Formats: sequence, structure tokens, C-alpha cells
Amino acid sequence: MDLYKYKEIYRTNLLDDVIPFWVKNSEDKAYGGFFTCLDEVGEVYDTDKFIWLQCRQVWTLSMLYNQVEQNQEWLDMAVRGAAFLTKHGMDSEGNWYFSLTQSGEPLVQPYNIFSDCFAAMAFAQLFKACGDENYKVIALATFNNIIKRKENTKGIYNKAYPGTRNLQSFALPMILCNLVLEMEHIMDPEIVESIIQQGIHSVMDVFYKPELGLILENVAPDGSFVDSFEGRLINPGHAIESMWFIMDLATRTGDNELIKKAVDITINTLEYGWDKVYGGIFYFLDVKHNPPQQLEWDQKLWWVHVESLVSLLKGYQLTGDERCWHWFEKVHAYTFEHFCDSTNGEWFGYLDRRGKVLLKAKGGKWKGFFHVPRGLFQAWKTLDAILTKNEVLTPTEK
Repeated sequence: MDLYKYKEIYRTNLLDDVIPFWVKNSEDKAYGGFFTCLDEVGEVYDTDKFIWLQCRQVWTLSMLYNQVEQNQEWLDMAVRGAAFLTKHGMDSEGNWYFSLTQSGEPLVQPYNIFSDCFAAMAFAQLFKACGDENYKVIALATFNNIIKRKENTKGIYNKAYPGTRNLQSFALPMILCNLVLEMEHIMDPEIVESIIQQGIHSVMDVFYKPELGLILENVAPDGSFVDSFEGRLINPGHAIESMWFIMDLATRTGDNELIKKAVDITINTLEYGWDKVYGGIFYFLDVKHNPPQQLEWDQKLWWVHVESLVSLLKGYQLTGDERCWHWFEKVHAYTFEHFCDSTNGEWFGYLDRRGKVLLKAKGGKWKGFFHVPRGLFQAWKTLDAILTKNEVLTPTEK
């Protein structure tokens, strides 16, 4: 298949299938905010509202307005979502709750810093779209709160006994690598550069283990390996997603060696995490090949695959490494055969090991309007950049 056809697949899937599904079905016109628990055809099956998914939808709508088309419907939805969040989403100290009832009453305390991370992203992107200074204030205050909490993200809600087995998690450094670029337009340049350097160091020098060629999900405070369920955990999706964040950071400074290292880690992780029997990328693995603690370890998830497609395309664009193109075609074929719902729109989220749909829901507590549209957009625009770089005048078979 040629590059033009791939580009059209990603563009049309985004604009004709995924965006309309959420625009039509997700907005709560009674109480504000968005429903994320949508079934196969877009019917609401649960009305609880999860803050990180509310924020992700505000970000996605704002991003699409800023980078795809100044569609007033998208911006208006984002603004209404932000109004619900500012009214109901935070406690008195500015921490973002995890979940709310449909009407906005708090359900789950602000134990999870990822609500804050995506709130900062959302309000920074919405500020870029409409210039309302209140959004900028919220984004910066939330970011400052994240930095204050980053050494103990769960605070009083941390259930681990202190001092016995302290671990640092890969998730926050990984997200900060992307978040700082999302907020660059409203932040002090010196702070941006400091966070970038800390993020690159953490991802590439602390959690990445060159002797394994892989990124660990949890390490000791000094970066050393911890032989436990958590310490042996490999999350291929997190590792591969973080590599396109690193590529974006390295592109800013023209650090070609860092880009090449990110490509190598992407390929190593895919070779390690690919199911050689049934295809697709495993959700969790144990680095010592022990049974993983997570019972869902062998499931195939939507976000793991779409983020892999982005990393592979960016790697191919930036380096021309044919391994990236080979893997892109392989992951693309699996993804579009198994996850996309050509009948009702959007993607299924959860497959069993053999590739059969486990849950027909299009959204829930963990899946909303974020990974699929962001990934489709990134893939579309990266294919555009590849075509421009190669100065392709006629379709070229790959």
C-alpha cells in the first residue's frame, strides 16, 4: 500500500468515524460534561464522570480546533466541558477529583495525579484556542501543584507502607515529557527546559535498562532493579508511547542520537512484546518471564496499538529506518483488522489474546475521546511529513 492511501485511511477514520461518534453521543446536555461510558452504538450505559477522561476530551476537542479545523462546534463543546470541570472538578486545595456523579458530586477523592496532568493539558490547549486568561491560570496552577506532588503523588491516599519497598513509577516522568510541550506556550522557557532535561534523563537513563534494551515500569529510588511483581513489570504500550514523546523532544534540539536511541527502544520493545502466536502487542509482561500479576496481561488494548503506530511513523520520518516501516505495516494491519468498527464508528478497546473483541463498549472508565483521535491525527500528519520529506510526486509503493 502506498503512503497516500495510508494517509487517507488515518484522515478519514478520524474525521468520518471517530470524531462524529463522540460529538454525537458523549455530551451531557442536562448537567454538563461528557459521558464516556458508551456502548457499541454510542448509547450511554453508565453516567459516572471520570475527571481524567473529561479533561482528555476537552483537550482533544481543543487540539482538533487548533490543528485540524476551526470548527465552532468542537470549540463550543470544549468550553462547555471546561465549565463543568471548573465548577465541579477540584477540591478546595485545587486537587482534581478522580470521579464525579453525573450532576457533579464528588465520588472518588483526588488520589490520582493523572487527573491533574490532563487538566493542565486541557486548559492549556483551550487557552490556545480561545485566549481566555482564566484557562491559563488554571493550567499553570495545576501544573505547579503537580510539581509539588510529584515525589509523593498519592499523598494521604498512598496505601503503601512507608520505607519498606519504595518504588518510583515510570508513568509520571513519561507524561511530563509530553505535558511540558503541551504547555510550552504559557510557561517560563527556563522551567520548560529544566523539566525537559529531567524527563529525558528519567526516561532514558533511569527507567531504560540498556542491558535489557527495555524500559521498566517501576524501579527503586536510586534507579536499581527491584525483584518483585512491580519491579519486573514491563508495559510495552507505555514504553513505546514514551518514545514518540522523546522523539518530539529530541527534534526540538536536533539530537539525532537521542532520536536513534528512541527508535531502537521502540523496535526492541515491539520485538519483545509482540505475540508471536496470535499477533498484537501484549498488555503486560514480566521481564524474567514469570507469570505477571495482572490477570489481563495477555489482552490486546487499543491505546497500545495506536501509540505504537505513531512511534513507528515518527521513527521512520526522522531516521528512514526500514525496521520502522516494516513494523508499521505489521501493526497497522493488525490494528485496523481487529479494533476498528466500520459499522458503528470508533474503535473497540479490548481484545482477548486471539484478537476477538472482549468488550463491545467504545468507552468506559479508562477509554474515552483521546488516544484514538490523537493517534489518528499524529499518524495522518506524520505521513504528510514523510511525503513532503521524500518529495513524493506520485504514489510510491512501500
